[in-house]
Amino acid sequence: MSKPSEHSPERPAGRPVPTSADVARLAGVSRATVSYVLNNTSSVRISEPTRQRVREAAEALGYVPHAAARSLRAGHSRMVLMPSSHVPVGPLYSELFNEFQWALRRLDYTVVQYGSVGLEADEAARAWAELRPVAVVSLGEIQLTPQGVEILKRSGARAVITLGTGSVEGAHALVSDQTRVGEVAAAHLIEGGRRRIGVVVPEEPGLAMFSGPRLEGARRAAEGTDATVVPLTLRYDEESADALAGRWRELGLDAVFAYNDEYAMLLMRSLQDAGVAVPEDTAVIGADDLLLGRLLRPRLSTVRFDMVLGRELAELVDRAVREPEVPPRTRAMPDSRVIRRESS
Repeated sequence: MSKPSEHSPERPAGRPVPTSADVARLAGVSRATVSYVLNNTSSVRISEPTRQRVREAAEALGYVPHAAARSLRAGHSRMVLMPSSHVPVGPLYSELFNEFQWALRRLDYTVVQYGSVGLEADEAARAWAELRPVAVVSLGEIQLTPQGVEILKRSGARAVITLGTGSVEGAHALVSDQTRVGEVAAAHLIEGGRRRIGVVVPEEPGLAMFSGPRLEGARRAAEGTDATVVPLTLRYDEESADALAGRWRELGLDAVFAYNDEYAMLLMRSLQDAGVAVPEDTAVIGADDLLLGRLLRPRLSTVRFDMVLGRELAELVDRAVREPEVPPRTRAMPDSRVIRRESS
């Protein structure tokens, strides 16, 4: 018989899929022990040598536990569903979600992202419910309704958690006050003597849930003063930024809250290229306190808000799953504060 090449699959087509019984025979233990070990059951005491034998046998056979079968035995899945978003959330939220997913994995959950573009709220909830997740964590781009939360819970979801600007009846919520972000940014510019303040409103789809409240907050800061707030639409590209910078003197602006640090960096470069000095002619402030903003010249002023840590969010999910009888809670994320640097 010829020796198989190094690129040959480990299991030829048609060979039976290994079962937990095969693992049990190879390891010399019962099927129940295999289940306890591979499902990380903490309530059963099993010696470390036995656990090691079971893991080695499973690896040798290429055995993988059947998630659906495990869900049937447990009465629920270990799947946490994260509806994927087409909102360009930026580095701050990306870091949060990456840490969140790793923390959930360490707690023995499986994180699944689900594309929901184009679905209405209750339609999306029904689509998510079909996967029978034990928990759903939604950024809030699709605004869940109380009916949608009920659909998910009837399908077996023990926890529904929303992240965003508001809460939904029946769901846990982590709420960030986006209005406050715009208010402290504009207040900082007004206190610095600026009186005609532009506020960037990104044209990118999906960002209105953040940019709308930030603009409202800037207007709130200007109430009772002689300052004026001017909304500025901007795409996240150089052409759009250059066009806006070209009209800057015509607009008569002496300051800008540029939505976040990324838009602020984009616009600041275009303003400088157009001969508008920062901060002498125009003060600039962003939000998120990204490292790149500290590397610019002048260094970028920003609004900092301390996000909930990914592991804290994962622990909230785990606690809500283990204690589904606990009433839903709304928790506010930390307050916003200005980090003043040379740009303002």
